[in-house]
Amino acid sequence: MLALAAAFVFALALLFDLADLSSGSVGVQTLIVLGLLLLALEMAGVGPARRAAWPRRRRR
Repeated sequence: MLALAAAFVFALALLFDLADLSSGSVGVQTLIVLGLLLLALEMAGVGPARRAAWPRRRRR
């Protein structure tokens, strides 16, 4: 989930950079740092727990 948020932030940073926009104190570099922070949190395991991609088998 945090990786998707990071991807969105990076896309927003790219659009800001291509359009040469900045919104007050929030510029391209700030968005890039925020995206890297979100990726680091995702890699550290912070966020909602994920379920296994494969179905569990019942033991009899």
